[in-house]
Amino acid sequence: MSTTNSAPAAWLTQEAFDRLKAELDHLSGAGRAEIVQKIEAARQEGDLKENGGYHAAKEEQGKIEARIRQLTALLRDAHVGEAPADDGIVEPGMLVVARIAGDEETFLLGSREIAGNSDMDVFSEKSPLGAAIMGHKEGDKLSYTAPNGKEIPVEIVSAKPYAG
Repeated sequence: MSTTNSAPAAWLTQEAFDRLKAELDHLSGAGRAEIVQKIEAARQEGDLKENGGYHAAKEEQGKIEARIRQLTALLRDAHVGEAPADDGIVEPGMLVVARIAGDEETFLLGSREIAGNSDMDVFSEKSPLGAAIMGHKEGDKLSYTAPNGKEIPVEIVSAKPYAG
């Protein structure tokens, strides 16, 4: 069986991969069992049309199943472990400092999942900014078109591998 997934694989630290794998294992095991019990308990309460607990449990089930699909795809295609080379070239897994429209910003380029629960800004390499800076190096000046149509000037100040 072959896949024709053209999306680039996400780069994940080993810690992020392990954390996401544990979440997937929980959701697809105990998490599913818990929601089935909630649905069954709510079903026992009677009329399903007016049963708020039942509808809330079914909605929660849908969210869990969506997260399971998201994690399965992410972990299946992820590149794990080795950080990108410390060569100043912007690529997924890099902590980037850039001057964007005159303001200096620090962010991780890659998957939001790498940053976990931290409050670090993360931009996908598929975002307009991420796509524009991919492959550029420290000192490069460029611009990208924001979703609102404006041209935004960007200068890459630094790009270092994210240590997590």
